[in-house]
Amino acid sequence: MNQDEHKIVVRRMAGLIAAASVLIAVYVLRLIFLQLVNSDSFKAQATNTTDYNFTVTAARGDIVDSAGRRIAASTTSYNVVLSKLLMGDEDLDTMLQRIVELLEAHGEKWNDSLLIGEPDAAGHYSFTAQADSTSDQKALAAMKDSLGLQQYATADDVMEKLVEDYKLESYPFHWQRVLGGIHYEMQQQAFSNVNNFVMAENVSDVTVATIKENSLSLPGVEIVETSTRSYEQSTVLPHVLGRVGKITAEKWKVTDENGQTTYPLRDKGYNMNDVIGISGLESAYEDELRGKDGVETITRNSDGVIVSTAMTTVPEPGHTVQLTVNSDFQKAVEQALGKNIDMISRAYGTDGARANAGAVVVLDVKDGSVLASANYPSFDQNLYATQYSEYSADPGMPLFNRALQGLYTPGSTYKPSVAVAALDTGVINRYSTVYCNGVYNYFQDYHPKCTRHGHSGNIDVITAIKWSCNIFFYDVGRRVTSDVYDAYAYKLGLGQRTGVEVSEALGRLTTKNDSNYTASLEVQAAIGQGNTVITPVQLATYAGTIANRGTRYRTHFVKSILDTNTGKVLQETQPEIMDVIEDRGDTFDLVQQGMVGVAQTIPALASYPYTIACKTGSPQRSESYYAGSTRKHYTNTMMVAYGPAEDAEIALGIVIEYGGGGARAGNLVADIFDAYYAMKDGS
Repeated sequence: MNQDEHKIVVRRMAGLIAAASVLIAVYVLRLIFLQLVNSDSFKAQATNTTDYNFTVTAARGDIVDSAGRRIAASTTSYNVVLSKLLMGDEDLDTMLQRIVELLEAHGEKWNDSLLIGEPDAAGHYSFTAQADSTSDQKALAAMKDSLGLQQYATADDVMEKLVEDYKLESYPFHWQRVLGGIHYEMQQQAFSNVNNFVMAENVSDVTVATIKENSLSLPGVEIVETSTRSYEQSTVLPHVLGRVGKITAEKWKVTDENGQTTYPLRDKGYNMNDVIGISGLESAYEDELRGKDGVETITRNSDGVIVSTAMTTVPEPGHTVQLTVNSDFQKAVEQALGKNIDMISRAYGTDGARANAGAVVVLDVKDGSVLASANYPSFDQNLYATQYSEYSADPGMPLFNRALQGLYTPGSTYKPSVAVAALDTGVINRYSTVYCNGVYNYFQDYHPKCTRHGHSGNIDVITAIKWSCNIFFYDVGRRVTSDVYDAYAYKLGLGQRTGVEVSEALGRLTTKNDSNYTASLEVQAAIGQGNTVITPVQLATYAGTIANRGTRYRTHFVKSILDTNTGKVLQETQPEIMDVIEDRGDTFDLVQQGMVGVAQTIPALASYPYTIACKTGSPQRSESYYAGSTRKHYTNTMMVAYGPAEDAEIALGIVIEYGGGGARAGNLVADIFDAYYAMKDGS
């Protein structure tokens, strides 16, 4: 080989070595990139796993009384849940049939909100929605809409659509209805790989055991531990506590007037199947009671095998809401109310109209906290679902919250507010008098009367309150004018919100803007008649404000928010002054003297160990009856009271429907004070 040939070989070898070096370098760099830079990504691609996150519902916080005794609590229960992810290739309808048969064998029900009954022999269907039920009709319209049907669609049309959509043609009519109902429920719950379906709730221990025993033949069918609302003291404050319930379609999907659709609860972290407070304190304190849900993560590989299950976020229970109400005292007030209504009914019932219902609210004068709020008749929270029809049909209206929603003419209980207005504005003083001869003759064509019970002649303000002189308050009210005495009544707590955390009726006072206003109506309003209507909780607030010499506190049911795990106070309700009437002299002393005088005319209060201040009322109802040839109106029993008068601790507002004279509530007032002092002695 000559020198030129040797050089050519060397160059070629060098080229080959260079090319090989470049190729090796490329492979080394690629290996580094695969193993060091993107190793996690390629490892995941190699195994092809997918994570699925499922919500683990947190336990709802308790509602307890002022002594820490549970009223509403969360108890453990078990749901039958279907996981599409874990079900694999199982035929869904076959699986559903097996589960239904198992549930039926144990007397269980499954979730089915399809408003269609069982088919007749010919396979025809009918809607089960009640024609007079607004909620049923809304649900029926929503059902048709969700299935893409016109509102005139029949029950047969709905079932035909479900059978077609879910390929149920081969099943008998009964199973078409069962499976169609379950598929509709699955649609409402958005059943998917990432959203399980709650098929049955609160199932028995026997059902739990049976499903677990058959778990190998029921893939994807799980027993999930959850919490349900229970009421350990189910008759305590049912109207105030309110209810919890599943999120409705209307609340989940909200469409405004412009056609824009939003999902406000989803945006707040709720799932479609969640339970939420729908009324009362359960709703008002939803954010505190709800808790923080946990997350369970299930990882599945490309072959559909579950490779891991982990609780990636532990659920946190909701906070405890502590009330100002002592449950023992509440029960004692409820018992006293029922007993006294029965006593009045038996002793005074006339012409078929007997005392049959009423309400009492008791407040702590020092801070406006509610110590008791009783309704008669009432209901049992634990029986609400099963006996709702009976409760709704009861003419006594046990579901009606008379204490906060009932509107009643106050009658003579209104007179102290007129006295406060007249004294504070200087229209009268302690020595001013009005002559009472039984008839008010100021108007030429209107001559209202007074019973002159216990009084006549020149009457001062103390005597007028004590004996409830109509003539005095006709004349003083006319001179003060409704604009002024209404303004004072508002400041004292009548005809406006008291501040309670749950829904309350506003009520109203008689004003010059009323369409039926006349000068005669204005003097009637001064004795608590006219168009004026107020609630028992306003009466109690009003009594407490007079006891506080014009300082009105916000009325409230909640004492504090507690950490459920530690009991630590997270938030405490502080006394909140809503309004003040500056006492420029002896206004409240004089009014109180008159109210103490009223108590001295009632045997049960005159002999009471502590000095009680009160004002009775006997407002007319619209219904009337004849006593012989005389037409008379039925009356309610009204009472405001507080005591001990020297340094008041509690204030009361009382209404007894068809009770008659206001003094008939005297025994009830004494019973409530007895229960209060018994509670204090026992604490």
